[in-house]
Amino acid sequence: MKRNGLTTVYDCSVIELPRIENPAGNITPVHGNINIPFEIARIYYLYDIPGGETRGGHAHKELLQLIVAASGSFDVLLDDGINKRTVSLNRPYYGLYMPNMIWRELLNFSSGGICLVLASLKYEANDYIRDYNNFKQIKKR
Repeated sequence: MKRNGLTTVYDCSVIELPRIENPAGNITPVHGNINIPFEIARIYYLYDIPGGETRGGHAHKELLQLIVAASGSFDVLLDDGINKRTVSLNRPYYGLYMPNMIWRELLNFSSGGICLVLASLKYEANDYIRDYNNFKQIKKR
């Protein structure tokens, strides 16, 4: 993990997670510091997102995340203050690794889409940067 806002959209990567296939249904186990590059301190998920709605619209000072389309699909717009990149997620065995100091917006949710997030820290309001201009100023430091 890079510090002081030096992360770029190119530090975000799609990670293929383990998949155990079974005719009765597949399973994907995820272990912190084994399948993903951090310990998992919190798990949450977004669902019942109306068509056309956007989620996210923030960055984190320290938090690391893995974002997974547990069901359906959606896009993640990544922004490091200079470069922008969009990653489409549509399989529950692929996750987008998000280092700190990357602005993100989740958009284009399919009907019934579920966004599962594995996070490195418990919720801390002070870790969020919710104003894009403030984010850009912090990235310049």
